[in-house]
Amino acid sequence: MPDPAAPQGAPSAPPTPPVPLTALLAREDLGLRLVAGVPESGSADDVRIQWVHTSEMADPYPYLLGGELLLTAGVLLKDPEMYAARVVEAGGAAIGFGVAPVYDTVPDALVAACERRGLPLLEVPPQTPFTAIARAVWGLMAQARLREVRRVSEAQQGLAGAAARPDPVPAVLQQLAFRLGGWAVLLAPDGSALHVAGRAPSREAREAVGRLARVVSPEPGGAEPADETAASPAFRAATARKEPGTPGSAARRAPSSATDTVGETHLAAYALGGGEGLVLGVAAEGREPGGHTVAGVAVVLLSLLTAPHQGADASGRTAALVRLLLGGTPADVVRDLGPGPWTVVHGTRPGRPDRIAASALGAALGSTLVDTDGETVRILLSGDRRIEPQPGWTLGVSAPATAEELDTADTAAARALRRAEATRVPLARQRDAGLGELVAPDEAAVHARTLLAPVADSPALTETLRVWLSLHGSWDRTAVALGVHRNTVRQRIARCDTLLGVDLDDADVRMELWFALRYA
Repeated sequence: MPDPAAPQGAPSAPPTPPVPLTALLAREDLGLRLVAGVPESGSADDVRIQWVHTSEMADPYPYLLGGELLLTAGVLLKDPEMYAARVVEAGGAAIGFGVAPVYDTVPDALVAACERRGLPLLEVPPQTPFTAIARAVWGLMAQARLREVRRVSEAQQGLAGAAARPDPVPAVLQQLAFRLGGWAVLLAPDGSALHVAGRAPSREAREAVGRLARVVSPEPGGAEPADETAASPAFRAATARKEPGTPGSAARRAPSSATDTVGETHLAAYALGGGEGLVLGVAAEGREPGGHTVAGVAVVLLSLLTAPHQGADASGRTAALVRLLLGGTPADVVRDLGPGPWTVVHGTRPGRPDRIAASALGAALGSTLVDTDGETVRILLSGDRRIEPQPGWTLGVSAPATAEELDTADTAAARALRRAEATRVPLARQRDAGLGELVAPDEAAVHARTLLAPVADSPALTETLRVWLSLHGSWDRTAVALGVHRNTVRQRIARCDTLLGVDLDDADVRMELWFALRYA
C-alpha cells in the first residue's frame, strides 16, 4: 500500500501485478537475451515490468511514467549514453532493442551505458515483433492477477473460518501470519502486544512496527518516537504533518495505515475500527500481490471482534435467538426480546434479494434483525413506527404486536405483502380485524378447519382461493399475484367450487370462506 509520505501527484501503480523480467526472458518463443545491466543483486528477478512502451524518439523521457519495458529499434539513437541516462531518470525498468532493420547488433556504446547504470538491456531478435512482446507481458499480467485473486479468495475463507473459532482474535492473527508468510501482532493503545502470531522479525523491525502504530493511532499530545534518528524518512515525514491552522502543534490527522521497510522486511500498521485504539501490525519478507487486500480483510474482522460489547437489549435478543436455535420454544424466549411493540415487515424486489440487499433494506428501516430465504426478506423492528415505502421494494407490514404475538404478526405481514404484489403498490399494511374479533379465535379455527377440509390437503387450491377472494374474483390480477396463467386460476377456482360444494358467485359464501381462510 502507499506510504503515508508518498509525494502527491506521483503516478499510481498499474491495476495489474508487475511481471518479473525473468518470466519474460523464460519465454522461448520470444528469444529475448539479456546483454547488459544485470542488477546489483545479480538476479533479473528483482526487475519488474509494469507496462510496455514502444518509442523511436531520441529522448523518450517525456513519454515514460516509470516501470516500462521500452522497446526501440534505435532509429534516432544518436547518443547512447544520454539515452540510457534519460531512461533511468524516468524510472524505466528495461530496454528492449530490436536488431533489425536499423542495426544488425545491439550497439556496443548502448551496452556499455546500460551496464554502467544497471539498466537491463534486452536483445530482441529480428523474428520477434514488438507486439508479440507486449502481448506476452499482458498475458503474464493476467496470469498473475488470476493467482492474486485466487490467493485473496483462499485467504478470505481462511480468515473467516478463523473468526468463527472459540478464540477468534489469536486465530485470525495466526491465519494472517500464515497467509502473508510473516508476523502479525495486535497492539494496545500503549504499544504493548496483546496477541502475537508467526515468526518474529528482527528487533529493529519490531520497533519500526511500534513507530508505525503511533502514526496510525497517535496518543494525545503527540507520539514522536523517543529516538527520531532511528525512524525512516517515510516515518519522519508522516509524523511531521500537522493539522491545518495549528502551527507547532503535535496534533495531526492520523492515516488509517502506514508502511515502512527494514532491510528486506516489509512492515505495515493498520488502525482498527471500534474506537478502542488498537492497531494491527504485520511484517513479511517480501511483498506478494494481494497482501494488502488480505490484511484489509483481517482489519475488518479484528475490528468487529474487538469492538465494545453490545448493549443489554441487543445481547438479550441474541440470547433469545440462540435458545431458539438450540430447541427452545417461542414462549420460553419472548421475555428476552422485550415487551415490544414489534412490527414485522416482509419485502420482495425484482430478482432474488441476497444477504447484502436484505441487510441494506434492514438498515434503511432501522433494524439489524433481518432474514431472507432468497425470495422474501423478513425484518423485525422494535417500537411502534411508521414504515414508509422503499425504492425498488414491495413491502407488507404487520400491525404492532407484542413478543407473544410475533407469529401472528409474521403471517399478517406475509398476507399484506401478497396484497401489495397483487394490487401493484409499493407497500400494504395489515388491515384491522373488524368483525372477526367478535368470534373467539379457537371457535373460528375449528369452523375454518371444518369448512375448508375438502381443499386443506392442497396448498395450491387454498392459496389460490385466498388470493382470488382478496382480489374480488379478478382472474388476471390473481394470475399476476400467483405468477401463473389465468386459465390455471380458473381451473383451480372451479376445482374449489366442486370440492367445497358451494356457489362461489354467492357473496355470502365468499364472505364466509374469507373469514375461514383467515383462521386456517
